[in-house]
Amino acid sequence: MDHDCDEDRLTTAEQLAANDPRAAAEACLAIASDGSVGDEVRLSAAELLPALDPRVAAQAALAITSDGGVGDEVRLSAAELLSAAVAR
Repeated sequence: MDHDCDEDRLTTAEQLAANDPRAAAEACLAIASDGSVGDEVRLSAAELLPALDPRVAAQAALAITSDGGVGDEVRLSAAELLSAAVAR
């Protein structure tokens, strides 16, 4: 895992959000679903999604919560994000 590269991907997705929310949502989903990306970066990408596409936010949160290799605290945060996305 290359932490700097993961952060660069997240920064790019954040920048996309202003100009192309759909592309930003796709990028964030890809980051959140990528098991080779650091847990915190995956969660950060998922946390950007509710403002972009709540439906995709649920997919991203589910990808994190169902990954047994993710730390418990991050999985809990993702489960809370999933709960909020489903409640919308």
